[in-house]
Amino acid sequence: MKKKAIVLGCGLVGSVMARDLAADSDFETAVADVSEGNLARLANVANLRTIRSDLSSIEKLKAIVEPFDIVIGAMPSALGFQTLRAVIESGKSLCDISFMIEDPTELDALAKERGVTVVFDCGVAPGLANMIIGHCASRMTETLDVAYYVGGLPKKRTWPYQYKAPFAPSDVIEEYTRPARMIENGKVVVKPALSEPELMDFPRVGTLEAFNTDGLRTLLNTVKARNMKEKTLRYPGHCELMRVFRETGFFRKEEIEVRGHAVKPLDVMSRLLFEKWKLEPREEEFTVLRVEVSGIREGRSFVHTYELYDEYDVATGIHSMARTTGFPNTIMARMIACGEFNKRGVFAPEMIGAEQGMLDRMMSELEAKGVHINEKVRTEGS
Repeated sequence: MKKKAIVLGCGLVGSVMARDLAADSDFETAVADVSEGNLARLANVANLRTIRSDLSSIEKLKAIVEPFDIVIGAMPSALGFQTLRAVIESGKSLCDISFMIEDPTELDALAKERGVTVVFDCGVAPGLANMIIGHCASRMTETLDVAYYVGGLPKKRTWPYQYKAPFAPSDVIEEYTRPARMIENGKVVVKPALSEPELMDFPRVGTLEAFNTDGLRTLLNTVKARNMKEKTLRYPGHCELMRVFRETGFFRKEEIEVRGHAVKPLDVMSRLLFEKWKLEPREEEFTVLRVEVSGIREGRSFVHTYELYDEYDVATGIHSMARTTGFPNTIMARMIACGEFNKRGVFAPEMIGAEQGMLDRMMSELEAKGVHINEKVRTEGS
């Protein structure tokens, strides 16, 4: 019997996940969104039913997911946690990419009570990067240093920003303002976002700029390491420009008065940046990810390095950031729906990576979809 899957949210990534599941003959797939325009783009996709609804309504949301076996979340960050809770309360398993400030593990007891499986942050980073870190750490006697670097960038660099946002500009700006938590010498420390910029070279890309952002999330508590950090990648010069905007006050959420009107600088900046940062439908871009984990195993020091480089798919018209974010989520959703992963509760992706064989399975499925990850292992000093 076919499994029934529904994707909540039909934006850049949600639409890709809906198409991916609709192409699977083992599933009957639906996608729900409040935007008629978003849904119209999928109107002619075979084996895919579209549902127009206001998913911010908990009652409507629960009614929509009721007939389905597995739920795939791609909601805006402001609705992420309430969606997660509503789906769990409905007794449905969920695989989710929605960023949320709240801690999803707070719902672990509820998920176990309802007998469901939830994997959150299951994109590329957080997501695939966490799985790799969890996998490596589970094989170490002692985990020493962990770092991952990630970015999605347009192939064509255009003035003044040399950047295009695959997500809402306000969500990107949040990365530039939220203090970055990391681990140094075994302790959690907090540094400003956009701090400690450094230049790094990547194959097929060249030189990029890496700076601190708050992307470790649950890794701060689930993986014990001596040092751990996450850095975002942009073309050189972007970091300094964003720091100038931030320190000037353009990213402030507090209202200011302008000619007798109360306005939020962040709202104005997001509106202005939207036109400049808008990723056009067939604009070529790429995603780059590097994960480095060092530690000790059987008395020897090892360094594991995983690298991903993925480009816009000209044949399908699917952006790289949508592919690398959406595919890990649909792969995981299939494993949950088919009972290949049947533990109950709420799981961070690094917990999945620590499970025997799960990272290998994920990488194999991504390879089949054209998303390639290279792994290198060396002993310290070699």
